[in-house]
Amino acid sequence: MSANVLSEVRQALPNLSSAEARVADAIIADPGIVVDLTITELAIVCNTSLSTVARFCQTLGYSGYREFRMEVAGALSREAAERDRFGLADSDIGADDSAEDVVAKIAFHEVLAIEQTVKGLDTVVLDGVVDAIIGAGHVDLYGFGASGLTAQDLQQKLGRIGISAACSVDVHLALVSAALRKPTDVAIGISHSGLTAETHHTLEVARDAGATTVAITNSPDSPLAELADFVLTTRARESTYRMGAMSSRIAQLALVDFLFVRVAQRREDVAVPLRRTREVTASHRIPSRRRTAG
Repeated sequence: MSANVLSEVRQALPNLSSAEARVADAIIADPGIVVDLTITELAIVCNTSLSTVARFCQTLGYSGYREFRMEVAGALSREAAERDRFGLADSDIGADDSAEDVVAKIAFHEVLAIEQTVKGLDTVVLDGVVDAIIGAGHVDLYGFGASGLTAQDLQQKLGRIGISAACSVDVHLALVSAALRKPTDVAIGISHSGLTAETHHTLEVARDAGATTVAITNSPDSPLAELADFVLTTRARESTYRMGAMSSRIAQLALVDFLFVRVAQRREDVAVPLRRTREVTASHRIPSRRRTAG
């Protein structure tokens, strides 16, 4: 069962039939209609058939509309409790919201993204990725746009503990690196949608070269995930003012931290490279000015 059924609906959307997608779009726009409407009424609203609604529920892994409806009701109740925690009546940002409202709503979405990512995280898969990184000769990281920031963050963290890792925001350089991967290497592609063409292409090249492949994505059924030996899934949702792009980055960065700490736990010599890199960066800081008595 999904950690959050509403996230499950969003993740499934790219792979649904056109009729099922109409049901998903209606639910994403107003999840409350599932609680308020019978299956017959929902089918009418979505201009589709009862069998399509039933098939949509089964596609998501539920026995039928009744079970799906109960799960949506529970998810809405939990989300309402979370909004109360942040003092919010509505979580969507509006053009007339005050600065206080904007801050509270962004915090709500980002905390929710991390909490749902944690609830849905498969720690067996997480440790499988950790094992692959520990045994790798080299780790390549592919991410573009907002996901490129996550890729660079993981590259920096791995580099700090002496693991050979590379990340390039230039797709041509990333492709060159991917083509040179070996079966002893790991390639990690990061994309919120799982549909970013550049990330998909580079991970595909790395896979064809023999590398162990990992996808970090919000869409576990996406084309990117299909390329991966291991899939780590975030659970960030899109909303007004590109909330998805912001909360997805927070969820990705949380996953990066989970990975890094597990890798660091497994490396006995981690204290040495951390101390050395800390010392060398500290030596290049600009000295603070001190006032002298005049």
